[in-house]
Amino acid sequence: MRKMFATLLALALAALGSSATSAAEDPPTRPPTVLVTGANRGIGLEFTRQYVESGWKVIATARDPTNATELQQLAFQHANLVVEKLDLADNAAIATLAQKYRGQPIDVLLNNAGYLGEPDKQSLGKTFDYPMFEQIMRVNAYAPLVMSQAFLDNVLAGDQKKIIALTSGIGSVTLAARFGGLVFYRMSKASLDLGMRALQADVRSRGIKVGLLVPGEVETQMLRDSGYSGRGKPPDEAARALIRVIDGLNDQDAKLLSLDGTIVPF
Repeated sequence: MRKMFATLLALALAALGSSATSAAEDPPTRPPTVLVTGANRGIGLEFTRQYVESGWKVIATARDPTNATELQQLAFQHANLVVEKLDLADNAAIATLAQKYRGQPIDVLLNNAGYLGEPDKQSLGKTFDYPMFEQIMRVNAYAPLVMSQAFLDNVLAGDQKKIIALTSGIGSVTLAARFGGLVFYRMSKASLDLGMRALQADVRSRGIKVGLLVPGEVETQMLRDSGYSGRGKPPDEAARALIRVIDGLNDQDAKLLSLDGTIVPF
């Protein structure tokens, strides 16, 4: 009897050791992570909602989170959503946030935030407002590069290694002569396109893919402010289509890609 008990005990201990070894060899997989800027409204809010509901860990930034009611409500409902305060015009704030997430993999860095500015202050025959020009360029063209640099190691540590920026078809140099207006905004998006293409050349050898997405006309506050409201697609529809494009991004040559993945001319 004593011999049988010893044998059973030895078998149990062996099984326990085997289970522990297996657990050590197979660590639990982490959910993919996306960082979304400008997540408080419009497409950014929809990106956040759809990614978080798909099981992703989402780091959602907003300049004023306390007034981002829908975003805060979403965070209350989902433990995999973290809301962070971030002013993209503040380089020190970007550096501080990057330090907070140092060492944490980010699969998709999604530069969604943008600033339209006042249309009447960037149109020929009305007013050219230089301080507003600086702010538009800083947020739309410069900030995505600063974000890409600050979170580069996080992206390198991720599985997908994607840096995405939302741009605009009206920033296309090829298509620019079709209509006037919104000069500063359009210049900022053309600068963004060039900057992100140059960035792609710098990071291609490190396995990072850079995507420039053109959502087209989407019924957001920005479209309403531009004066073109009433003919855009719903934000949830646009975000869903853009996420499909991001999921399928595997080309390491940054292009302007529309909702259905077709190429828009630079």
